[in-house]
Amino acid sequence: MLTVKDATLHYGAAQALRGVSLTAGEAKITCVLGRNGVGKTSLMRAIVGHHRLTSGEIAFEGKALDRSAAYDRARSGIAFVPQGREIFPLLSVKENLETGFAPLKRADRHVPDHVFELFPVLKSMLSRRGGDLSGGQQQQLAIGRALVMRPKLLVLDEPTEGIQPSIIKDIGRAIRFLRDTAGIGILLVEQYLDFCRELADEVNIMDRGQIVHCGPAEDLDDPQVRKFLTV
Repeated sequence: MLTVKDATLHYGAAQALRGVSLTAGEAKITCVLGRNGVGKTSLMRAIVGHHRLTSGEIAFEGKALDRSAAYDRARSGIAFVPQGREIFPLLSVKENLETGFAPLKRADRHVPDHVFELFPVLKSMLSRRGGDLSGGQQQQLAIGRALVMRPKLLVLDEPTEGIQPSIIKDIGRAIRFLRDTAGIGILLVEQYLDFCRELADEVNIMDRGQIVHCGPAEDLDDPQVRKFLTV
């Protein structure tokens, strides 16, 4: 579904990505791990079109995305839940969800039933302002907004950051549902190893802007692999 090949990215003189290659498949959960500052978020933002690569290729469903704007990538079926959630605090939950209508045809502009099935708290808070929700509820809202777009690939940047354990379990169940029932591909950046071990079909570990390991989630139990994740 998604292919990244030899991706290099600079911010001025600083190099964030160094020849990164990875794939994310349909109905698969692909996890990207690594210490802080190794380039994980830069890679996700390059994939969704927020940063332009210096060199390399990104393709989705066989189509090159290198010159595509972020809104074109959204229309093609890539949805992004950024680190920090970035909901609209002064808009209601309903209005936040409806911002996901932008890439859709008019006939499709309604919230899918499974959004409220996965996150029932959102249905009970439709009139409440996004900024009044707890951090965990805001994360559920951010994921729900992305699902409104009917994505084929969902890109999640650290969805468990600062979230209480009960909501982490809800998010984990939602991700499994999206893979197993909806057939959506999931590309997940995470630092919570147990969360990745339980969910991921494949893990990619980054260090200093490069992929240094790729393999099944069971590899996270290997001391030679875990050395890339310890401080």
